[in-house]
Amino acid sequence: MEPLPSPASMDVEAPAPAEPTLPAKPLFAPLKAQEMSDGRVQFRKVSVPPHRYSPLKKSWMDIYTPVYEHMKIDIRMNLKARKVELKTRRDTPDVSNLQKCADFVQAFMLGFDVPDAVALLRLDELYVESFEIKDVKTLRGEHLSRAIGRLSGKGGKTKFAIENATKTRIVIADSKIHILGSFANIKIARDSLCSLILGSPAGKVYSKLRAVSARLAERF
Repeated sequence: MEPLPSPASMDVEAPAPAEPTLPAKPLFAPLKAQEMSDGRVQFRKVSVPPHRYSPLKKSWMDIYTPVYEHMKIDIRMNLKARKVELKTRRDTPDVSNLQKCADFVQAFMLGFDVPDAVALLRLDELYVESFEIKDVKTLRGEHLSRAIGRLSGKGGKTKFAIENATKTRIVIADSKIHILGSFANIKIARDSLCSLILGSPAGKVYSKLRAVSARLAERF
């Protein structure tokens, strides 16, 4: 006799394990500038060259107001060391404000006007680039004087034309050249100035500038 088949055991579904409940996400208040630097006060010092001492005295309030009131950075003039000193405060909203203010004061010392240099505080993508004529070509005596004359043009005409076409600001201080603007615009202005130093006539530089500025206008 064959044994009777045992009744099929009923499949019972095991209850699914309960998902572990995650703890609530913590909400941290944003760190203040003072807390980011562990409560340490940060300093910057900018040297004042002798020829910028009088302009600094005249424009002191124009420099002081945006730095102290808007960027919340303490600023003072150290008469003994002849340096402008900057430091963070408890209510400084951002640590990067200190470096922006130092760049702004440094731009003024290089010879830029306050309204132009203030743009460094308002915009992030602005830079100051400096180079010397001898970095491009070694010139001496009359040749150097003529090169500086070519860069400025009659009554500063050439310099203003390059500034307006490239949306930059240029300072020609003896054989040093300082350019304030965005990265791409500085490159275009620098190329034009280098062409003039190497002996290109102003007309040729103007026509090249027109083509480049038209390309820039199409891009944006």
